[in-house]
Amino acid sequence: MSETIKGYVHSIETLGAVDGPGLRFVLFLQGCPLRCKFCHNPDTWRFEGGEEYTVDEMVKKILRYRTYIASGGVTISGGEPLRQAEFVLAVIRALHEEGIHVAVDTSGVYCEGTALEAAMEADLILLDIKSFDPAKAKALTGFTTDHAYHLLRARQEAKKPVWIRHVMVPGITLIDKDENGKPFEKEEDWRSANTELIEGLRSLNEYSCIERIDLLPFHKMGEFKYEELKLPYELKETEEPSEEVVEWAEKALAEIRPAKSE
Repeated sequence: MSETIKGYVHSIETLGAVDGPGLRFVLFLQGCPLRCKFCHNPDTWRFEGGEEYTVDEMVKKILRYRTYIASGGVTISGGEPLRQAEFVLAVIRALHEEGIHVAVDTSGVYCEGTALEAAMEADLILLDIKSFDPAKAKALTGFTTDHAYHLLRARQEAKKPVWIRHVMVPGITLIDKDENGKPFEKEEDWRSANTELIEGLRSLNEYSCIERIDLLPFHKMGEFKYEELKLPYELKETEEPSEEVVEWAEKALAEIRPAKSE
């Protein structure tokens, strides 16, 4: 069966250090229905393309790095990996037979049938919460966050761990300037303007399955890809958040989840 199930791979990182615990083999799959304005990998959006692998071929490739990823495991990312749910599920099960920890980095946009089965099979879910406001999430990505919370609730019921990822996009999911367009000088003014972010983070406390929350500052490292693909880059004029604002956000998070933000 594993010889006939095929996946389409955009790229591979053999020693990733930011996609789950420990050193990890990171598998980026091709294809994603979301159109996140802040996405730094728009080259993964297309459903066609990518290098074809059978499950057996991929697992054999991963096992070559077994010694190096002993402290971590494998993370399946994208694109949106659960679009290729049958492949992901088969890879997870094969790696579990080898005693390897598997994480899936997902938006949760596919959260039914085989996709949900694959998500629940994973040892860890890295779940992207695009915005704490459903309307903003849809404007930012093309989808609301209903699917993400559906997956989060499923993991909660199963008592399986989740790490939350939230990108702080100035002017959208993070307010870093006052009404006159000037950067905030005082932390209390920043907090008053960011009640949506702070209360959104606080609302996650009801989920005991959440082990960690990562606040990811918006960056433009993938801007050149939009030019190469002849795609419009809608955040061209958006500035990356200042170190001070990022520190304020991290401080707010630590106050909300002092034991779980490490």
